[in-house]
Formats: sequence, C-alpha cells, structure tokens
Amino acid sequence: MTIRILIVDDHPVVRAGLAALLAGEDDMEVVGECAGADEAVRFAAANRPDVVLMDLQLGGGPDGVDATKRLTALPDAPRVLVLTTYDTEVDITRAMNAGATGYLLKAGPPDDLFRGIRAAARSETALAPQVAARLVGRMRAPVPELSPRETEIVRLLADGLSNRGIAGKLFISEATVKTHLTHIYDKLGVDSRAAAVAVAAERRIIRIDSREAPR
Repeated sequence: MTIRILIVDDHPVVRAGLAALLAGEDDMEVVGECAGADEAVRFAAANRPDVVLMDLQLGGGPDGVDATKRLTALPDAPRVLVLTTYDTEVDITRAMNAGATGYLLKAGPPDDLFRGIRAAARSETALAPQVAARLVGRMRAPVPELSPRETEIVRLLADGLSNRGIAGKLFISEATVKTHLTHIYDKLGVDSRAAAVAVAAERRIIRIDSREAPR
C-alpha cells in the first residue's frame, strides 16, 4: 500500500526538502503541500491523505495544534504526525491531546521519520526518543499541587486578566501576583501565562470551556 502524505509547514524550503526526502521511499507519495491550517483542512477534506506531517508553528494563522484538532475531526480523518523543532512538555501535551498520532523532531534522522510515517499509517504511536523520555518522566514524577490562591490566579489568567487586574480583583499587590506566578510556572513546568492555563486545564485544575486562553 502506498502511504499518501500531506506536508504542512509554513517554510517552502522545508516542504521541498521533505518532499524530496520522501520521494525516495517506494511506499510513500506526497500528494500535497500546505503552508497553513485552513488550507490543510480544506485539502485533507477533498483529497483524504493517509498521513499529515504537521509543523506546530504555522505563521500568523491558526497553529498546528488547532489544525490537528480540525483534521482529526474530519470524516475518514488522516493520521497526524507532528514534525517540529519544539519539544517542551506543553507543546507535546497539547499536540497529543489534540489527536496527533505521533510526535517527531526535525533534528532526528530520516529513518526515524520513515518509521514514524509507517507507524502512523498503521494507527500506531510514533514518538521521538526525547519526547518519549519526557512523557515517561512526567508520568513518574510527583505532580506539585497548586494552592487555593494559585488556582484562583490561574482561573483569572484564563479570564484574560493582567497582573494589575488580578491584583485588584484579589486585593493584593502586583508584586505578590508576580511571586505567585513564579511559583505557578515552577509547579506546572511552564514559562508563560498561556502555557500555565493550558497545562492547568489539561490537568483539570481549572475548566476553560469556551474561554480563550491568553496569548
């Protein structure tokens, strides 16, 4: 069986390089190349590739996580294999929760990519060794709990409040808010407000529902 592949990456040189690399594999065929999420979803709906190679950062539009959610919701959905330079715990968790079949790194050897594509086509999980190690380490490590005050602050982050807004809401100083944020980031293993909200929601510390996380 020939595996029909769609490449989604906002860099033309990367798309061309991947297409040339995959052309050397007898059981693989690149059926399309897209630079953005909207274009990728339209193409996949019309052409039904077997596997989508998905970068996480796609320029100014929706990112690869959003594209993955939409692609995996399609009828006869393709398998989405993330291929990116980002290997943080937050990026990995968001991509896998969005429905990605696997997560590979662009710095990996071509053979890992070929194996990953074939595994994805068989509906098997494909993870780069570094990614697998991070996931296993996370499962084994104790998860620090947020205090009630820290949880309250994360909820306000999810509502889009600034440090000043949070301070006014809780009747505390902005310096105290910053101290709480430092502790929150450390406990959740993140380095930004958006990542804190994403991880807190993923761990069911808070519920986001239809609210948009801060950027």
